[in-house]
Amino acid sequence: MGFARTCSVALVGVEGVVVEVQADLEPGVAAFTLVGLPDKSLSESRDRVRAAVVNSGGEWPQKKLTVGLSPASVPKSGSGFDLAVASAVLGAAERIDPRVLADVVMIGELGLDGRVRPVRGILPAVLAAADAGYEQVVVPECSAGEAALVPGVSVLGVRSLRQLIAVLTDEPVPDEPPDETGRPDPLLAGLSIPGQGLGAGLAGMPHDAHILDLADVVGQRAARTAIEVAAAGAHHVLLQGPPGAGKTMLAERLPLVMPPLTREEALEVTAIHSVAGMLPPGKPMVDAAPYCAPHHSATMQSLVGGGQGMPRPGAVSLSHRGVLFLDEAPEFSGRALDALRQPLESGHVVIARSAGVVRLPARFLMALAANPCPCGNHSLLGGGCECPPAAVRRYQARLSGPLLDRVDLKVDVEPVTRAELSGSGSRGESTLVVRERVRAARERAAARLADTPWRTNSEVPGHALRMRWPALPGAMDEVETDLERGFLTARGVDRVLRVAWTVADLCGRDRPHAQDVALALQLRTGISRGVAMAIGGPA
Repeated sequence: MGFARTCSVALVGVEGVVVEVQADLEPGVAAFTLVGLPDKSLSESRDRVRAAVVNSGGEWPQKKLTVGLSPASVPKSGSGFDLAVASAVLGAAERIDPRVLADVVMIGELGLDGRVRPVRGILPAVLAAADAGYEQVVVPECSAGEAALVPGVSVLGVRSLRQLIAVLTDEPVPDEPPDETGRPDPLLAGLSIPGQGLGAGLAGMPHDAHILDLADVVGQRAARTAIEVAAAGAHHVLLQGPPGAGKTMLAERLPLVMPPLTREEALEVTAIHSVAGMLPPGKPMVDAAPYCAPHHSATMQSLVGGGQGMPRPGAVSLSHRGVLFLDEAPEFSGRALDALRQPLESGHVVIARSAGVVRLPARFLMALAANPCPCGNHSLLGGGCECPPAAVRRYQARLSGPLLDRVDLKVDVEPVTRAELSGSGSRGESTLVVRERVRAARERAAARLADTPWRTNSEVPGHALRMRWPALPGAMDEVETDLERGFLTARGVDRVLRVAWTVADLCGRDRPHAQDVALALQLRTGISRGVAMAIGGPA
C-alpha cells in the first residue's frame, strides 16, 4: 500500500481554493478512480497523466489507484490539476519521496508526451496558495513570471514532467529544448480564449494606444473637461451628440488620461485577465487602466459574466479599475444595460448558477456614447432629421432613468466648427499634461481618504461625504433648490457633491467652493449654470 499527497488550486471565479490531491495505491485489479467532484476536462486527466508518466520514463503502477481531491464539496474544473495528480501518483509509487510533495502546490496541464502546458488563472491560484501559507509553487515554465508577482512564494518553472521528477529526486535535470525557432510554441495555445471579441487590444487598452493623444480632439472644451473630471474621480460619463463629433475619440483617450495602476490594483486586474485568458504573452502584469469596448450586440452574459458551468468574468470585470465604453449605448438591449445597475453601485457583480455562486470585482468607469436619435441629426441645424418625434422619444428612452441616475457627467458633444477643424483655434492640452493634473488630483483624494476603505471620490458613500467632507457653507444651496424642484434625486445630490470634490482636487482646493459645485451641477444636469467649462488653477 502506498500513499502520497500534494496540493493544487481550484478557481471559483477569480478566487482560489487550495485543494489537497491524495493518491492511494492498494493491491487489486489495475484501475484508476478519480473522486472529488471533477468536471469533464478534469476526469479526462486520467488518460493524460498515465500517458505523460509513461512517456517521461516512469513506470505506471499496476494496482488499484484512487486519487481524491479534497475538499470534495468544492467544484473542480480545468486541466490545471494534471501536474499535482501525476506527482501524487509517483509519490504513492515511491518514485518520489512523499515527504517532498506534502507542502508544494503544483499547477499545470500535462501533454501526452510529458510536457507541462500553461493554464489560465495562474496568478489568482498562486495568490490563494500564498494566503493559505504555502511557500513553494510549481508552475509551467512560461507562466513563472506571472507566478513570481506574488511576494513570499518560491516559484519553480518546469517545462516537462521529467524535469520536475529530476528536481524532486535530486537527479540531473534534463534539458528540454524549445521547439524549432520561428515556429509558434504550442505550449502557449492554452493561455488565451479564442473569440473573446470584447474590442480590447493589448492588455485591454485601445489599439494603437501609443499614438492616441487628447490633443488630437478638435474643440469640445466641455467634453474634454468632463473626460478630465471623470478620470480624476472615476465618475461615469455620458457623451451625447451627432455622429462624427468626436465621442469615440474622447472615450478611447479616457483610459490614457488615468494614472497607472498601483501594485495592489495591478494584481487585481491581472488576476481577472489571467482567468479570462486575456493576458498577452510576455507581459505578466497589467499595469495600465484596462479598456473594454463591447459591441452593441453583446449579450447580458458577456457584459456581466456567465457561461456554462462556473461563471466567467464579463466585460464589467475585464474593465475593473479601468474604462467600460459602450458606444451606441441605446442600441444595447435593455436587459443588458439594466444589468449594469448593480455593479455600478456596489463595485462587484454576483452571479448565481447551478454550479455555484461567484462574486466578481467590477469597479469600473462607465463611458456611454449616444446619438440624439436613430439617424443622429436630431436638433442639428440643417441636419435634415426625418425621425418622427415618437421614434426620437423611444430611442432616447432606451437608456433608462435608473441607469442615467447613476451617471455623474452628462455632456452634449457639439459638431466641430469650420474654424476649429481648419486649425485656426488653439490646440488643446495633450494627454501627458492632463494625466499629470489627474494624477495630482488622485493623490489629493487618496490622502484625504487614507484612513477609509475608499480610493476615489466616486466610491465614497453619500452619508459619509455629507458628514465628514461637506462643501463650504452655502455652496450647496443651488443643489438643494434643484432637489426640492424635483430636478435631482437624493442620489443625484450625493453625486454632485462627489464631482464637486473632484473638481476641487483638480483645482488644488481643500474644500469645494460654490463654483466647484456649480460646475459639478452643470456637468450633472447639462443645464448651464453660468460657469466656465474648464478646470481653473489653485484658489
